[in-house]
Amino acid sequence: LERPGNVVIDQNGGLEALQAWARAGTEAGNHLWMQLSHPGRQCGRLVSAHPMAPSAVQLNMLGNFGRPRVMSESDIQAVIADFARAAGIARETGFTGVQVHGAHGYLLSQFLSPVVNRRTDQWGGELQNRARLLLASVRAVRAAVGPDFPVSVKLNSADFQKGGFTLEESQQVARWLEEEGIDLLEISGGTYEQLRLLGRTGRDDQVDEPQRESTRQREAYFLDYAQRIRAAVSLPLAVTGGFRQRASMEQAVASGEIDVVGLARPLCTDPETPWRLLEQRCERTAEHELRLRLGAGWLGPSSANIIVKQLNALGTVAWYYRQLLAMADGRPLPLNLSLGRALLAHLFSEFRLAMRRKGAMRADGYARVP
Repeated sequence: LERPGNVVIDQNGGLEALQAWARAGTEAGNHLWMQLSHPGRQCGRLVSAHPMAPSAVQLNMLGNFGRPRVMSESDIQAVIADFARAAGIARETGFTGVQVHGAHGYLLSQFLSPVVNRRTDQWGGELQNRARLLLASVRAVRAAVGPDFPVSVKLNSADFQKGGFTLEESQQVARWLEEEGIDLLEISGGTYEQLRLLGRTGRDDQVDEPQRESTRQREAYFLDYAQRIRAAVSLPLAVTGGFRQRASMEQAVASGEIDVVGLARPLCTDPETPWRLLEQRCERTAEHELRLRLGAGWLGPSSANIIVKQLNALGTVAWYYRQLLAMADGRPLPLNLSLGRALLAHLFSEFRLAMRRKGAMRADGYARVP
C-alpha cells in the first residue's frame, strides 16, 4: 500500500469488482490499462512503520515516512512474482493493457537510484544491477500476459536529485526496455523528495537539465527529456504532465517527438476533455493550478522552504482527490474548495481509512498490524 485507500491485488478476492471496473472503462470501445506499482519506502507511517526498500534510506518528507527495512533476496523475488501475477489478473478481468510503474521514486525507481539503492549485491552498484529488478519484472509481466497484450513502462527521465538517476542512465534503461519488447514508454521524472512530477518548481542547480529556449517555452514538463530518449530508442513514447493547449499537443505528435499525449489533472474535473480536444471543440483544457496554493510569498509553492513546498504539493494533490471523490459520488465538484481545506479533508480521510483497515485486520485475526 502506498496509502490506506489503494486498490490492491492480493489474492484476497475482489475479482468481480475488477471485472466491473474493466467493463465500465471499456464500454465505449476504448482501452483501459492497469498501472501496477509497489511503493517501497514511499509508504506512509499510517500504513507501515517499516516499509520495504532496496536500502535503509529513509524518505525525507514531512516526517510521514518510517525508516525502511532492507529487502532480502526472497522479498525481491516475491515482488517480481507479484508484478507478474497482478498483470495476469488484469488481463483475466478485462483490462486491455498494463503499465509497470518504474518512476516517481516508487520501488522500481528506488532500485534505479544510487541515492536510495546502496546495495553491493547483484541488485545494486552499476546501472545494469540497479536496473535488474525493473527488467526482471517487465520480463515476468510479459511472460504472464503473452505477446499480444500491451505492456507499458513509466520511467523517470531523471530523479532531479544530486547523485541520483540521470538522463544518460534513463537513455540506457530505455534501450534495455526496448529489447524486452515493451509496447509504450512513458517519460516522467522526479520523486516525493524532488517534486518535479507535480510541475515545474524552478531551476534545480544540482541537476544538469537541457535548457533550450524552444523547449522552455513549451507546456509539457518532460517533452525536452523525451526528445533525448527518442534519440536512443525507436519504441513509442508518451509524455504526461503540463499539456494544456491543443496546439501544443498536436505539434508534439506531428513533429514525431512523442506518439501519445497523456492528460491527468484535466480529467479530474472534466473527463470529457479528450473527446472535445479530438473533435476540435476546445482549444485548451480547464486550468485550476494557478490558484492552488497555501498563500502568497513564503507560503507559495515557489517558497525556498522545503516543508512549505511539500505542503503545497500535497495540498494540490488533495484538491484533485476531492474532485475525483465528488465525481465518483455524483456530487457537484467543489471547485471553489481552498487548498488548505482540501489538505485537512484529505489528511482526515487518510487517518480514518487507516484506522478502519487496522480494525478490519484485527477482526480477521491479525495479532499485530505492521
